[in-house]
Amino acid sequence: MSGFGRAACVALQGLAGVGVQIEVHASSGLPRVHVVGLPDRAVQQAQHRTWSAIARMGVTAPSGKVVINLTPASLPKAGTHFDLAMAVAVLRAIGVVPADDGSTALVGELGLDGRLRPVAGTLPLARAAAGFGLTRIVVPTASVDEASLVEGLRVLGAPSLAHAAALLGADIDPEPVEPVPAAAATPRSHTDLDLADVVGNREAVQALEIAAAGAHHLMMVGPPGAGKTMLAMRLPGILPPLDTDAALEVASLRSLAGEPAPPTLDAVPPFEHPHHSATAVSLIGGGSGTIRPGAAARATHGVLFLDEAPEFPRAVLDMLRQPLESGTITIHRAAGVATFPARFQLLLAANPCPCGLFGTGDCSCAPQQRRRYFGRLSGPLLDRVDLQVRVDRVAPGSEGERRTTAAASASVAAARARAARRLEGTGWAAMGHVPGPWLRRNLPLDRSLLEPLERAVERGALTMRGMDRAIRVAWTAADLDDAATPTRAHIGRALALRKGIPA
Repeated sequence: MSGFGRAACVALQGLAGVGVQIEVHASSGLPRVHVVGLPDRAVQQAQHRTWSAIARMGVTAPSGKVVINLTPASLPKAGTHFDLAMAVAVLRAIGVVPADDGSTALVGELGLDGRLRPVAGTLPLARAAAGFGLTRIVVPTASVDEASLVEGLRVLGAPSLAHAAALLGADIDPEPVEPVPAAAATPRSHTDLDLADVVGNREAVQALEIAAAGAHHLMMVGPPGAGKTMLAMRLPGILPPLDTDAALEVASLRSLAGEPAPPTLDAVPPFEHPHHSATAVSLIGGGSGTIRPGAAARATHGVLFLDEAPEFPRAVLDMLRQPLESGTITIHRAAGVATFPARFQLLLAANPCPCGLFGTGDCSCAPQQRRRYFGRLSGPLLDRVDLQVRVDRVAPGSEGERRTTAAASASVAAARARAARRLEGTGWAAMGHVPGPWLRRNLPLDRSLLEPLERAVERGALTMRGMDRAIRVAWTAADLDDAATPTRAHIGRALALRKGIPA
């Protein structure tokens, strides 16, 4: 006896998806299952989960030769999310589930008891399915809320293989089962912090506001206890809220990384804070099977904060240079190539020396030790950091006027609106994203305004790239002051905000 079945699924390469058709041919012959189409170990092992789940339905699985082909056969397939599609294709091959028009994607992992378990990456899988023109997707019950974030896609939840088969037209009456629950989403700790908690350090607060208004990269240097981390954790609160597309992209990256997705889109920009022991894979992304996004990709549309930056391995830090320029990360592995978005704001914090006390009067580090300490941060990386400020300890009783998150976010939103009008039609939303050649060609400044920057270039204090970045900071400072164009004072402020590293 011979039978043929087909089901649709999706394979991911980064956030991009590729449609996969799973074909099953069941025929008489020696009892053996062949899984072909470049499956990884998890996909190969799916045959055991599939046969056990079919048996739990009370259905007899094919006992002869079964060939399961995942097309396109030249694309490596990785992950357990193919389980449901493989099982349905087998059920169609033996006539239990009727054939459909190929408009339904099937995503989910099978347990031996036949229940469906949620998988990492459900949201990008659903987005990819909708992009291929598929109109329905069947997912585990626990993943319904996540997949429903995609507009224009009908989402069907099933607690088990039997329930999925019934949804697809099988003439069976599945027994009620307890769905596998979804993991609880981790609360984000930076969403309720107020900038008014910061005492003193007016220059650092202003630099943080400029960074938020122009999407500029920022480095803060100061002794322990000066408030660098406190300032950094309040940056997402003054950034503009994410639009729907950005929030969906952020949620997709977090889903792909295996984090539980929230029931609704989160408009607060992400904040990634990896430890200085982080490896290149954890920061940039990778993996031996499915290529997962690292902290830099998960910080897209938000902030990547590297505390104690000189303690990170220099080779790891230098891997950020390319995404800082291009806004994307491309990872090459033997299993394939994956590209992730990486349009983040880099926020660095560092002590002024190994002991951390340089500038306080109690430092015992020699000048050579300080140079060696900051030498771990390469010149090309620091040249891409627009703002470099000193953060000093605050003396007792130095209250002063405090800037609230509400006031700062209002100023940032107004400055972003001015920049957006200036950059309308370019695809850039903030001055920190504008390339230098376009800036000089389309927003030229009077030569007399640029004299301080040109002198800094002649002295070697700035590179030409650093000069472009200083001009962008000056435009952002002008936007915050509601000025039509930068003035000499704005140029001077931009130049002063690149002197945070101690000599």
